[in-house]
Amino acid sequence: MENNIKGKVVVITGASSGMGEAAAIHLAKLGAAVVLGARRTDRIEKLANEIQESGGKALAIATDVTQRDQVKKLVDSAVEKFGRVDVILNNAGIMPLSPMDRLNVDEWDMMIDVNIKGVLNGIAAVLPYMKEQKFGQIINTSSVAGHKVFNGSAVYSATKYAVRALTEGLRMEVKPYNIRTTIVCPGAVKTELLEHISEADIQQANKDYVGEVGISPDSFARVVAFAISQPEDVDINEVIFRPTAQEL
Repeated sequence: MENNIKGKVVVITGASSGMGEAAAIHLAKLGAAVVLGARRTDRIEKLANEIQESGGKALAIATDVTQRDQVKKLVDSAVEKFGRVDVILNNAGIMPLSPMDRLNVDEWDMMIDVNIKGVLNGIAAVLPYMKEQKFGQIINTSSVAGHKVFNGSAVYSATKYAVRALTEGLRMEVKPYNIRTTIVCPGAVKTELLEHISEADIQQANKDYVGEVGISPDSFARVVAFAISQPEDVDINEVIFRPTAQEL
C-alpha cells in the first residue's frame, strides 16, 4: 500500500492521551509531522519531545477546542512551523454518560461544546488553508454511539450523530477543493474517556464492559493511518470498528 503519510503535516486535537496520543505516535513513525493540541500542556510537550528524540517531527500547542481562537492558533502554528496543513484529526471528546432523568445538564453542555463545537472549530480553522491549497483531509472522530443509542448515551450519542451529519455535509461541499473527509467510529477502546463519567453506577458498568472486551488505542491509530494512506483520489468516508468481542 502506498504510504502517502510521510512528509504530511497532521494536526491532532485531544492528543494528550488515548486515541489521539496513539495516532500521534503512529503517524510520526510513518513520517508525518504531527502538531499536538490538548489542554494538558505538560503531556503534549512530553509527547512531542519523545517523538523528536526518536527522530520525528512534532510541535505541541496548548489548545482548548471549545475556544475558537485557540484552535485557530493551533492550525496557524502548524502552517508557520511546517509550511502547510495536510490533515486535521478532530479527536478531542468527552463521554460523561448518564440517564437523562438525572439532569446532568452541565455535562450535556460540555459534550455539546467539546464534541460538536470543538469539531466545528477545527473545521473552521483548516478550511481556508485547504481551500487555497486545493487539497487536504479532515478526519472527525465519532463513535459506534453515533450509530446506536444505549442506556445512558442519549446526549453523548446525539453529539456523535451530529459529528457524522456535519462530516457528510462537509464531504459534499468540499468536492471543488479536492478535500477528503473521513468519519472514524470506534467501539470499545481502552482510554480515559470513562473517567469523565460522574455517575458511579454508570461508570462502573462501562469500566467492567470495556475492561472485558476493549481494545488498545493503537487500533484507532491504524484506522486513521489507513484512511490517510490512500491515494489522493480515494476518499475513505467512514470507518466503523469494534473489538471482535463487542456485541453492541
